[in-house]
Amino acid sequence: MNTLSKPTILIVDDTTENLSLMNDLLKDLYRIRIAKSGEKALDAVLIEPIPDMILLDIMMPFMDGYEVCRRLKSQAITRDIPVIFLTAKSQEEDEERGLNLGAVDYITKPISPAILLARVKNHLTLKQSSDFLRDKSAFLETEVIRRTSELTAIQDVTIFALASLAETRDNDTGSHVRRTQIYVKILAETLRFQGHYTDVLTDEYIDTLFKSAPLHDIGKVGIPDSILLKPGKFSEEEFEIMKTHTTLGRDAIENAEKMLGSSVSFLLCAKEIAYYHQEKWDGSGYPEGLVGESIPLSARLMALADVYDALISRRVYKSEFSHDEALSIITSGRGTHFDPRIVDAFAVVQNRFEETAKQYSDPNGIHSHGGSK
Repeated sequence: MNTLSKPTILIVDDTTENLSLMNDLLKDLYRIRIAKSGEKALDAVLIEPIPDMILLDIMMPFMDGYEVCRRLKSQAITRDIPVIFLTAKSQEEDEERGLNLGAVDYITKPISPAILLARVKNHLTLKQSSDFLRDKSAFLETEVIRRTSELTAIQDVTIFALASLAETRDNDTGSHVRRTQIYVKILAETLRFQGHYTDVLTDEYIDTLFKSAPLHDIGKVGIPDSILLKPGKFSEEEFEIMKTHTTLGRDAIENAEKMLGSSVSFLLCAKEIAYYHQEKWDGSGYPEGLVGESIPLSARLMALADVYDALISRRVYKSEFSHDEALSIITSGRGTHFDPRIVDAFAVVQNRFEETAKQYSDPNGIHSHGGSK
């Protein structure tokens, strides 16, 4: 119901006497709008304020009340306005047709003033309640969308902040986090386009991969500075300690899950990536020496993304490789270090990796150890 002091009622009838009678009966209680034909009614109903109710005659020339009602119910702006037919057509099938078209009531002439006033009042009350519930539902739906979007944004920022914190411990800038995140998404989308792992690589899962990828090296926060920041290659003993960053990362995420008290899809994926991204296709990786597809797909994607970025980045113990050199090294690792299908996908979109690396390049280009000996 509109916010004016009186509800607005549109009366549609081609007979002047009927219009005058209805106006006299209702004018003290309601704002009255009049239309003398079906065509004029369809124009009058769009004038602000939109009517709160329509009293509609059926037997009118050119366009009868049934057709007017049908058109009203076919448009979003007018479909919720209650229509009451006022007519001399008293057959049961006439009433049935009117109600089937969406009218809320059907009153036959001659009209009893008391009955008409009661029914108008009742249907306006019902409309007011219906409008309130519909508006409340729309508000709640909008609020849920807003809150969900807000929570998702907070979640994404928190993940990225934590991942960047891990990277800054070894003089990285967070660009490595962003680059590898994008690499993983590019690879996943390409694999799906090529028809590989399509049962796994849904839109939802690719989004989860994108959210999870930044946490791949979160376990580095538990590695001593003397090793993490060492300006040179690791000794065998140091490398064994460095390898524990995969387990530390998984355990940290598991602890977070325990605090939440429930499993979260992106944290499950993050655990896989953190724990298994140093595994190799031929079983020579760590921490468990898994082989082939026993390595989670998320970790296989991360393995290539991580190695590519390590190759093109300058370290304290090596110069950066060119994109072409990195491409050659990764291609040579097809079927040994990396999933062959993932390498093939990389070869198709390697130019996008190069573009991403340039777009998110590091200010100084120098990093310490990324987890490899």
